[in-house]
Amino acid sequence: MSKIRIFSLGGLNEIGKNMYVVEVDKDIFVFDAGLKYADDKMLGVDYIIPNYDYLKENQKRIKGIFITHGHDEQMGAIPDIIADFPNISIYGTTFTIELLKTTLLEEGIKTNQLKTIKAHRKINFGNVSIFPISLTHSVPDSVGYVIYTPDGAIFYTGNFIFDPTMIGAYKTDIGKLAYVGKQGVLCLMSESLYADRTGFTSPKHRTASAMSEILYRNEGRILFNISGAQFYRIQELFTEILKTDRKVVVLGKSLESIILKSIELGYLRFDKTRLQNIRHVNDPNIIVLISDEREKPFSNLKRIIRGYDKFIKINSEDTVVFAAPVYDGMEKSATAMHDSIARIGANLIILSSKKYLSHHASSEDVMLMLDLMNPKYFFPVIGEYRHQVESAKSAQSLGMNEDHILLRLNGQTATFINGELVEKQETIKIDDILIDGKTVGDIGELVLKDREALSDNGIVIVTVTLDKETKKVLAGPEILTRGFIYVKDNIDLIKEAENISLTIVNENTKQNYVDFNKIKSGIRDKVGKYFYQQTECKPMILIVMQEV
Repeated sequence: MSKIRIFSLGGLNEIGKNMYVVEVDKDIFVFDAGLKYADDKMLGVDYIIPNYDYLKENQKRIKGIFITHGHDEQMGAIPDIIADFPNISIYGTTFTIELLKTTLLEEGIKTNQLKTIKAHRKINFGNVSIFPISLTHSVPDSVGYVIYTPDGAIFYTGNFIFDPTMIGAYKTDIGKLAYVGKQGVLCLMSESLYADRTGFTSPKHRTASAMSEILYRNEGRILFNISGAQFYRIQELFTEILKTDRKVVVLGKSLESIILKSIELGYLRFDKTRLQNIRHVNDPNIIVLISDEREKPFSNLKRIIRGYDKFIKINSEDTVVFAAPVYDGMEKSATAMHDSIARIGANLIILSSKKYLSHHASSEDVMLMLDLMNPKYFFPVIGEYRHQVESAKSAQSLGMNEDHILLRLNGQTATFINGELVEKQETIKIDDILIDGKTVGDIGELVLKDREALSDNGIVIVTVTLDKETKKVLAGPEILTRGFIYVKDNIDLIKEAENISLTIVNENTKQNYVDFNKIKSGIRDKVGKYFYQQTECKPMILIVMQEV
């Protein structure tokens, strides 16, 4: 018998940033290590990853990180955290490892920690083993992981749907799922993202008919903004393109390399001769795929719309198709781009995210997984808390005891001793790491507040030069502003602020001593209040003082 703890460092009560930990006695198994895209309010932040201090403190006990599939929400944090884990093994299927390898090599990170696994082949770790099972998602080679423990199996699904038409590298092995369920499942950790949607996700995830209609009804150049995460949607598009005489240009090195590698490995079915280089991007009748950068959704399309791209510009003869769903928090940016394209006069087509769903489990998918697994305990994961609650309702509708449904937030543990849930009020320290640039954790809440203040009200710089010997004012105070007011129309306002600043400098200057702290705090306080009285704005005020 053993002690088992299950908890999340990210992924509960949020979308993205998935990182789940299963502890079996002294062994730690980590499932997924994802990122979350920053929303429009998080100025300058590229993306967010979970705080993994707990793993750093216990890294000698970690047996590995197991990635379910090749999406940033599941593996996007790996490039940032890998430096802190020089000896850790990262497991994934062939396609997942190829995607991860591409990302790591682009950033100059060694890939010798990556371990390729195959579905339905057990990986042993003493008295615990990991068994990957093929599941259907929007990228090939997706798997869920069964953790076999002395007290029963724990199954983490990752993202999935049930669709019998998805074959090959997209196929779900229902027989294996049923077999695991009959052996006895202690806990099922199933995704919840679409649990509030009735019915099965299939066939509402299929877009082939829409792609076909777009290709046949629109002449001339067609630009598809599509995410590499929607890989099956790319396959649907390519299948329809093969029925025409059109050729394809892929913008974005990352997506281009993924497509070429996928065709080579047999994960993507397409005629390579139809892929053209960037010189053909302005050809008539060409299809252009525009991808997003890993950490900056819509970045490439924004550059094209603003006219900054040296290869391509959108014109009124083009058709622009938004073929990928909008990331949560990016709705304002997407709407602004839709308006910009409409002003250019191009034909705009947006595939509805309500009509064409992503590959996530709806309520019937969740219930079918519960029925196959027949778990003793149910731990809804992946999604906002309301989605977890809807998953819980699905379990209750199948007759599961409410006390055996575990609704948790990040950091809250579920502890099992000898196969029984023990109510322990244990929590693990959790937090967000905000990534801005190349450094992990290089900004925080204060930086974001400063950026917000600058974006809302601008900045005021007060400069003063003093004589080093006499401490008299030689120059200034002079006030410079950026993003606050138009100076030429507010000269009197600036002059009065300079007079207030000079008074404060004189009050805190003696022949042999200058109280710089009082001057700076005084100017910030009094000038700040004056500006607010006159303009109802609170600019950031910086004071620069020097002695010569």
